[in-house]
Amino acid sequence: MRMALKFIPRLSRPVGVALLALLLPTACASDSLDIEHTKDTIGEAVSGGTSLSGNYLAGRHGQANRDMPGAAKYLSKALELSPDTPDLLRRTFIMMASEGNIDEAVPLAKKVLVNNDDSPIAGLTLIVDDLKKGHFDEAKEKITRLPESGLNNYMGPLMAAWTSVALGEGVEQALAALEPLMRDGTKTLYYLHKAIIQDFMGDHEAAFKSYEDEIKEQGGVSLRVIQLLGNLYERTGQSAKAQAFYEDFAKTNPGAPVTRQALSRLKSGSPARPVIASALDGAAEGFFGIATTLSQQNARETALIFARLGLHLQPNFPVMQILLGNILQMEDQLAKANEVYEAVDPASPYSWPARLRAAENMDSLDKTDEAVRTLNAMAEEEPALSDPLVRLGDILRGRERFDEAVLAYDRAFKRIGTLMPHHWSLLYARGIVLERSDQWDRAEVDFLKALEFEPDQPFVLNYLGYSWVDKGRHLDRAKEMINKAVNLRPSDGYIVDSLGWAYFRLGEFDASAREMERAVELRPEDPILNDHLGDALWRVGRKVEARYQWQRVLTLEPTDKVRSDVESKLINGLPALPQKSE
Repeated sequence: MRMALKFIPRLSRPVGVALLALLLPTACASDSLDIEHTKDTIGEAVSGGTSLSGNYLAGRHGQANRDMPGAAKYLSKALELSPDTPDLLRRTFIMMASEGNIDEAVPLAKKVLVNNDDSPIAGLTLIVDDLKKGHFDEAKEKITRLPESGLNNYMGPLMAAWTSVALGEGVEQALAALEPLMRDGTKTLYYLHKAIIQDFMGDHEAAFKSYEDEIKEQGGVSLRVIQLLGNLYERTGQSAKAQAFYEDFAKTNPGAPVTRQALSRLKSGSPARPVIASALDGAAEGFFGIATTLSQQNARETALIFARLGLHLQPNFPVMQILLGNILQMEDQLAKANEVYEAVDPASPYSWPARLRAAENMDSLDKTDEAVRTLNAMAEEEPALSDPLVRLGDILRGRERFDEAVLAYDRAFKRIGTLMPHHWSLLYARGIVLERSDQWDRAEVDFLKALEFEPDQPFVLNYLGYSWVDKGRHLDRAKEMINKAVNLRPSDGYIVDSLGWAYFRLGEFDASAREMERAVELRPEDPILNDHLGDALWRVGRKVEARYQWQRVLTLEPTDKVRSDVESKLINGLPALPQKSE
């Protein structure tokens, strides 16, 4: 079958995610904090009240259901009633840090360390508090007491280096503190912060060399290095080199907000301000790098706390706000993610992706009309950019507002101009909504063009092949295409079902039943696949099994049309096939 709309992969990656994939090297491995999440089942939400057990259970319930504000509230109440319980203390501290309540987390961190002096997050929280308050000597002393294991293998040297900078100890001493990162797996992190420190301390030539080392070690230029190194070129009077640097990146990343804003700034002659303007900015950058890596490794709980600590050091840190919003979004805390996105400085290049992500979340929160208004306003604000219109088309497609989605995608294509291979997904998306809005001739052109760019794209092969089968066109070629898609994605029940349906339409019922059975094994919960299997079983004479399959469809929340068709088949079966003429 064609991919059901809710199972169509997102065709234009969320800008925040796309940015994060480019922000920092992912080579440095990291250990995830063991933050326990309860899987207890509580029959109904516990109100808490004044009892220790009630508040504790309500907190655990909130934690299990990702209601972190509620969890923090109830665990705090429980802790007031039992302040010396180690597990409760640890949980409440983690919740406070996760919510960004760092000032409230600090006294809890001190108590956690009394019970467990190896707690990495508690130790880092106190160091961040000292740095924020300008207590650099105290921070330095605490850094020396960090256990040399886990996350501290990375954060210890980073915090030591930037604390040294804050104390004015000189570039050599700061880089000596960073030296433990000069090993396999963390060299990119070492070179990056070495370059930033050298730049901050005024040794620009050395900084250029360190950036070159970072790029070589990384095997390419990350978006964060584009921003940092390009900024250094601008501040040292090398505008032509900065422009070439940005334009080269823009060739493969057209419309990237960082380079778009930088090129606009160069054109206007406006001066560039340092990205890292203080030692606290540098320390926050350290948290950003590790939080990014943790997030990419699905250690989101720890990444969330690191993002909060970094933002406590530097509240106006747009790229960290994008990361934090992305983590909250992945945790399905969409309203809180939007609060973070909306706080991004409008003057920052990251304001644009933040607004795009916020619009996406509005739709997920059933505020689709608000999302549509936001994206249309963004499209008017930047008449040359296609991304708000692509996102608008995606949202309208997901809401099955196909005619409107066609208009949005058409507007996006006009802005794009010459199509490139990476536009295959946009062609696929428009092809879907064109087909669903009964504009097959245009849809077919888009699918074929997408296959010119990506001949082995299984979703396009499947969708076009299924559509041809459904229309009785190009049946042999369609079957060949779907077979190819199945070979590329043998565990995709929808694509396997498409192959079974192709056999069905070709009258090859034994092969159809075989493939349909496999599809239902892969996707047993889908009513359409079960309906197709019933049809195939009926045609091969397995009528009792066919009726069982149709009866099962009625338990799987089918659409009204599917329900009506299946109820008719349960009574009458399938009509007899026409007799073949001699």
